[in-house]
Amino acid sequence: MQVKITKMEPDVEMPVYATEGAACFDIFGYRVKEVGESTTTFSTGLKFEVPANHVLLIFSRSGHGFNKDIRLSNCVGVIDADYRGELMVKLRADNVCDDTVDIKAGDRIAQGMIMPIERVGFEVVDELGSTERGENGFGSTN
Repeated sequence: MQVKITKMEPDVEMPVYATEGAACFDIFGYRVKEVGESTTTFSTGLKFEVPANHVLLIFSRSGHGFNKDIRLSNCVGVIDADYRGELMVKLRADNVCDDTVDIKAGDRIAQGMIMPIERVGFEVVDELGSTERGENGFGSTN
């Protein structure tokens, strides 16, 4: 699948897959737009034309979470197929006292995956089908 991308400036980094087996492509920060006490918003300089019936999902990079306690502020970004604006990424440092938190423009800031989606309809019914688990919730399956 080919995905159309607009680079807002000539030197904006294109997304890349780090390895042949990578499920997600890396997204680079272009400019720091806002720096807060524990959050930083990055411009990526990219606009995506997500194909119809697909979604672009934005995830934290595993190294950020495990090594630096950094994650996406909204945990998972959802970019709909009809959005044509710039992809922005807001990162949150859960441990702002740690001086290892050093991410700047040009660094890999997130990872993305384009997935097909299926639109569903909803039907109101009086009762749902039964299962062995039933209404047992958190921790019920050990």
